[in-house]
Amino acid sequence: MKKTIIDLFEESVRKYPDNTFLLEKKDKAFMPTTYTQVRNEVYRLGAGLQALGVKKGDNMALLSEGRNLWVIGELAMFYAGAVNVPLSIKLEESNDLLFRLVHGDVKFIMVSGTQLKKLRLITDRLPLLEKIIVFDRQESYEEKEIFIEDVQKMGDEFLKEHSLDEFLSIGRSIQNDDYATITYTSGTTADPKGVVLTHRNYTANVEQAMTLVDIDQTWRTLIILPLDHCFAHVVGFYIMMACGATAATVQVGRTPLETLKNIPVNIREVRPHFILSVPALAKTFKKNIEQAIRAKGKTTLKLFNMGMKIRQTYFGESNLDPKGWRHILKPLVALFDKLIFSKVRENFGGELKFFIGGGALLDKDLQKFYVGIGIPMYQGYGLSEATPVISSNGPDKYRFGSSGKLVQPIEITICDPDGKELPVGEMGEIVVKGENVMAGYWKNPESTAETVRNGRLYTGDLGYMSAEGLLYVKGRFKSLLISSDGEKYSPEGIEESLVEKSCYIEQVMLHNNQSPYTVALIVPNKDQLKRKLKESGLSLDTEEGKKAALKKLESELNKYKKGGEFEGTFPERWLPSCFAILPEPFTEQNKMINSTMKMVRGKIEQAYKDRIDYLYTAEGKQAVNKMNMESI
Repeated sequence: MKKTIIDLFEESVRKYPDNTFLLEKKDKAFMPTTYTQVRNEVYRLGAGLQALGVKKGDNMALLSEGRNLWVIGELAMFYAGAVNVPLSIKLEESNDLLFRLVHGDVKFIMVSGTQLKKLRLITDRLPLLEKIIVFDRQESYEEKEIFIEDVQKMGDEFLKEHSLDEFLSIGRSIQNDDYATITYTSGTTADPKGVVLTHRNYTANVEQAMTLVDIDQTWRTLIILPLDHCFAHVVGFYIMMACGATAATVQVGRTPLETLKNIPVNIREVRPHFILSVPALAKTFKKNIEQAIRAKGKTTLKLFNMGMKIRQTYFGESNLDPKGWRHILKPLVALFDKLIFSKVRENFGGELKFFIGGGALLDKDLQKFYVGIGIPMYQGYGLSEATPVISSNGPDKYRFGSSGKLVQPIEITICDPDGKELPVGEMGEIVVKGENVMAGYWKNPESTAETVRNGRLYTGDLGYMSAEGLLYVKGRFKSLLISSDGEKYSPEGIEESLVEKSCYIEQVMLHNNQSPYTVALIVPNKDQLKRKLKESGLSLDTEEGKKAALKKLESELNKYKKGGEFEGTFPERWLPSCFAILPEPFTEQNKMINSTMKMVRGKIEQAYKDRIDYLYTAEGKQAVNKMNMESI
């Protein structure tokens, strides 16, 4: 059966004509736009694109912060028969942006006013470029630039001169297997790859994802993730569209920091029912809540901590376990909810039922915290190549540490390195098959052939299925460390635990490539170290203070070894034997983390090759060594 994104949109407008689809803050308040109004705007812009010369199969790009025009712009592209290449606003023009626009054969670009300056620096290096459509009015326009209102006026004229059927004929001619988007992955290894997703990939994944959570037309979400992010794209607005529900976007500030500060304010204004999050944002929210509680004084803090313990004990780590004796805590749970946690939830608008986290693994402590305040944070799993949702925890079935139950219908296989299927409970590469599996990588047949075989997507992720039917994702299959005896193990769990359990470790990456022992590259939290040193009258400016700081970091690693507080959490042979202190953090700017906040291991290993080599010398193996003393 034909079911393109256009079919999905038209069906939703028919079913929910007067429901609010989009919410955008203009000046002082969020203004609603109904499904019918969105369709009218999409028709105007889509007709304008046809008048501008956009042809079926042309590749367009969209570079903008989240706003109504992002959604309207993409839908308009589809009505003109074009393919969208959504781009991250974090991209720098010099290489990343240029690479995607050239490699993606982009002919037309839609861009916000704040992003336009990046394009102007590289326009002369885009030979295929025909037009740049600018969302915000400019004082003057350069060659090839056109203001969006002029395109909309062209659309109005086009619709007067042509029948509606004639305009819609292109959109109606699109089939399930026609390309909808080319989404460039952030690339933890090599050059970014363009994930080609078809119209049916999207509509199939919408249908699949809706088997995990019941959303109805009264629900609202505030999309705080960038809209080029596949997860935000599908769950943020296509699922909401399918349900006749409402999607709001964050008010764009004059700077990225200002936009970030608008998030908590916008949450209170929109009062969303669920929010998509990533671990970095979840940690920021947690920190803000804890600071606000501390500011209220010792009594409130005591009550908060007591209530948190009671609620965490009562709810446990899963709703699949029998409550047993914990039932007696129910009155206390209700009491603390009334006294404290309902007030905490007011900061999230008061209607927030849950967060759904994707992008990277959520640690259990973070999930326990959110269950404690009464807004569970459910771990999901997916990747762009699967459009992206594969599994998620949800209100009816969750267990911390898992990535939840699978979307339906989908086939999953856990394979060993030779591609052989492994039984339930055994760890291997996660392989999936379903209508949500991408068409391939744009202009990259080698990578396509390696990743998709017989319709099965080899995710490159390591995991297993439990007897309860839950998926556990344990890290990258290909980022496995290999010890000298050939044993393979995943570093992610150890790295996450070190960062979560130690306030002195900001970031850490483990390394072992068939070496005698594992080593750690550590970005320390210098503020916390300075505080600790101050207690002993020491400072990081002195040799004595530096040595004490290095010893403190060594003791944090030793907590996982024999006799330590966290002994037995991980096999001792996998733990780092020594560490290097790095002079700067991993950031998107230095290309050491990608846009989904995952470490780019290859880049880090390359950049710090000398430090890694030094760790395998007798001097380098000591915590107090000359390189660590210089870097701390």
